Amino acid sequence: MGAIRATLPRQPACSGTFPSMRRYGRVYRTFFVTSLTREMEFRANFFAKVLQNCTWVFFFVMVLLVVYRNTDSVAGWLRGHAFVLGATVFLLTSLVGGLFFSLMEIPQHVRMGTLDFVLTKPIDSQFWVSLRRFNFDRVGALLSGVALLAVGLAISGLQPSLLQLAGYFGLVFASLAIFYSVTLMMMTLGIWFVRVDNLWVLTETVLDVARFPTDIFPRLLQRIFVFGVPLAFLATMPSRQLIHGFDGAMLGLGLFWGIVLLACSRWFWRFATRHYTSASS
Repeated sequence: MGAIRATLPRQPACSGTFPSMRRYGRVYRTFFVTSLTREMEFRANFFAKVLQNCTWVFFFVMVLLVVYRNTDSVAGWLRGHAFVLGATVFLLTSLVGGLFFSLMEIPQHVRMGTLDFVLTKPIDSQFWVSLRRFNFDRVGALLSGVALLAVGLAISGLQPSLLQLAGYFGLVFASLAIFYSVTLMMMTLGIWFVRVDNLWVLTETVLDVARFPTDIFPRLLQRIFVFGVPLAFLATMPSRQLIHGFDGAMLGLGLFWGIVLLACSRWFWRFATRHYTSASS
């Protein structure tokens, strides 16, 4: 086992230093083009998946309408506010599922032995496993999320200022970093738990909690979701920037969580690959 581990070369120097932006930009464009070309080979399937994602958004709206048919407010959230919250969830899931679709293939790479080839490529391995494939069928959910956000703001009569919009998109960016980091660490567990094929489902459990406003939980859990396990920043806190006004403290805390979890996921990935002993072992 030790001999096999020794045959895997060390990661390229750029994995620990600031990479060449131009070189990585060319690689990123190549990933994008090849993914798009693959998707367009089966255009009917692509449009069917886009329609399916739009249909899920439609059913979500129907559920909200049924809920708010019998009440005006849920834990202080009006119908339009719930639309904004739901739109934020759809924006997050579509961006993560579209941009970082290849993360779900990490356990498969381990099981099939192709992770060996990833680690020997002259490119940062985390960059490769995170961005190798794009999932373009999430375009439907992304556009539906944007439309749902506009509808929610219109129903609520909200006219957010530029500062509020900056706070909202700043926290959406932070939530993207948080969810990416959590997903990467969960999928990296596949290096040890090779036979586990449902690690991706664990991320859905995180969203099951994040899709609800944290106000419905007891006060203790609300604090935990803000200061302990930052689930509140996946949807609730960004939505509050538009609904209740700009909150610089929450924006700063969300960006802090994003940076911390990105650093943790980076460390965990490098730790896992150092202890990876190749498929043949």
